[in-house]
Amino acid sequence: MLALKNLVKTYDNGHQAVKNVSVDIKQGEFIVLVGPSGCGKSSILRSIAGLESITSGEIHLNNRRIDNEKPASRDIAMVFQNYALYPHMTVYENLAYGLKNRGIDKKTIALKIEKVAATLKIADYLDRKPAKLSGGQRQRVAMGRAIVRDPQLFLFDEPLSNLDASLRAHMRLEIKKLQRELAVTSVYVTHDQVEAMTLADRIIVLNQGVIEQVGTPAEVYHQPASTFVASFIGSPAMNFHQAEIIDGVVTFEDQSIFLSEYAHLPAQTIQLGIRPEHALLEPSNTGLNFSLTVQAVEPLGPNQLVHGLVNDKIFTALTPEQHFSSKEILTLNVAKQHLHLFSKDGKRLLSANENTGTLAKAS
Repeated sequence: MLALKNLVKTYDNGHQAVKNVSVDIKQGEFIVLVGPSGCGKSSILRSIAGLESITSGEIHLNNRRIDNEKPASRDIAMVFQNYALYPHMTVYENLAYGLKNRGIDKKTIALKIEKVAATLKIADYLDRKPAKLSGGQRQRVAMGRAIVRDPQLFLFDEPLSNLDASLRAHMRLEIKKLQRELAVTSVYVTHDQVEAMTLADRIIVLNQGVIEQVGTPAEVYHQPASTFVASFIGSPAMNFHQAEIIDGVVTFEDQSIFLSEYAHLPAQTIQLGIRPEHALLEPSNTGLNFSLTVQAVEPLGPNQLVHGLVNDKIFTALTPEQHFSSKEILTLNVAKQHLHLFSKDGKRLLSANENTGTLAKAS
């Protein structure tokens, strides 16, 4: 449906924001581009929309090359972070504007707007101007303006970042329901990994203009391709500690555990990754056990973050709510299947039975 081929974007100041990015997106798929500020995600989105010219590469939409076409002829609708509504027009006029420009008759416009307004629950606001609407209502109107055009592709540029936390969670659900209902191929940009995990069919994790990994939310969470992905996806971030592996035996904090699926790896120093939610207080006979000296506790309601030291290095565990005193020593247990192994340079070490197809290598 949408194909990016060797996409490169270099700005006039010499900064290369996008470095040889290639990806294929299927019909009806909801793709989320995620990464820290400056990773190239907005540059990719704006290049697809035609708001930025590309330095090299190709963009194809439905087997048609579009990177040389004007934005208006690409049949793409974009929802912006700041809504981009015309302040002097009513909601109805904002929704109708793009259709009028395409020469669609008033009756058809009225029918389309009636349907979209009912779907988005904005029928009561059609006579109001944007200034009289709340942030959530404006966001619905901005989405309505995109939907009413019936485009081949939706682009979302951090559309929820201006909303408060509870409204953001509500609108996230609305966008997901709407996209499933309309089955329109969508590309969504965010730096919020919760948005990425909850909305996406597949996530593209970007780092300094390069794709680190493409995968389903489950794949990028359970099989992160690098320490960068592992620390960016998942909250709080994964813990990384140095360990050794020889013939499948991992040694960490004077403890050794045999991982048969890694027996094929050469002897090496590795980075052992452990997610805070997988470091448990319950005893385990099959996993790794190690001591943590408590430094601080952050209550989160039903559970808490316990920050402490494991052999003089910071470690964070997510535990049920209970009292721990400072300097108290806890024994943490991590099951075998929750241990992540990375090379010294941060690349995931694949187990013998791991499907390498799910891990996109960095370009």
